[in-house]
Amino acid sequence: MTRALFLSFEGGEGSGKSVQTAALARSIGERGRDVVLTREPGGTPAGERIREILLHAREAPLSPEAQVLLYSAARAQLVREVIRPALDAGRIVIADRYFDSTLAYQGYGHGVALEQIRGVTGLAVGGLVPDRTFLLDVPVSVALPRSGWRSAATWDRFEVLGSDFHERVRDGYLRLAAAEPERFVVVRGDRDEASIASDIRREVDALLTPV
Repeated sequence: MTRALFLSFEGGEGSGKSVQTAALARSIGERGRDVVLTREPGGTPAGERIREILLHAREAPLSPEAQVLLYSAARAQLVREVIRPALDAGRIVIADRYFDSTLAYQGYGHGVALEQIRGVTGLAVGGLVPDRTFLLDVPVSVALPRSGWRSAATWDRFEVLGSDFHERVRDGYLRLAAAEPERFVVVRGDRDEASIASDIRREVDALLTPV
């Protein structure tokens, strides 16, 4: 059986994660590997319903603690319904966000205690940690205009928050990456898409090359 691999992508609003996850999945698939591309929150019928509440239900205020629990519920379903079965089958799983997002957004951004988040996360994922996490790091002043920040047409619970919040999220991500340098790969995301994709492919190729 070919080696299974679990890759997650992280970053703030407008960091380009969705573009790069799709590009990587396409590149790996062209080389004959079976790839599962998923996202958080979402990726399952239950997760997609939770996604709508978390991101777009303007009429439903959510405390940071409630956000942690909803993200974790969606994540628990995604792990058991999609990610673990794919890894058990020897596939490569690429996730657009995983538990580091909750630590960065609800922890560093909103102030929920990190250890409380980690406790809930442990229940949700059952110890499943990505082999590599690519953090697309983009200055907030560059990233927010990309994301459609404060666009009346597409209300998003996090895009409408102030730049101070997003600075805390970015700082949180960099702190998480510094604490786990063996897992995180920090990629400068304020460059052209092709250069970013090339750097990511190089890292993934090294993981897929037999030692």
